[in-house]
Amino acid sequence: METLGSILIQALNLYLIICFVYIIMSWIPNARESNFGQAIGKLVEPYFAPFRQIIPPIGMIDISPLIAIVALNFAIRGIRFLFFGM
Repeated sequence: METLGSILIQALNLYLIICFVYIIMSWIPNARESNFGQAIGKLVEPYFAPFRQIIPPIGMIDISPLIAIVALNFAIRGIRFLFFGM
């Protein structure tokens, strides 16, 4: 069971890094329109979409990806607690 927990945690950590890369790409002009940006967008946007429906943007700032990353961190901690008791 610990192996399964480790694989899940590693997969979610990788997804967390992909989310960070996508957020940073939003600061670079035309980065999201590249092939790499579109590929990452296909992975990340379905996860961000429910958060965007719940949390409206504040002016020009969209904080929903930040909340999505916090939720992903809670999921990682929950899996770590379930499998390893830490």
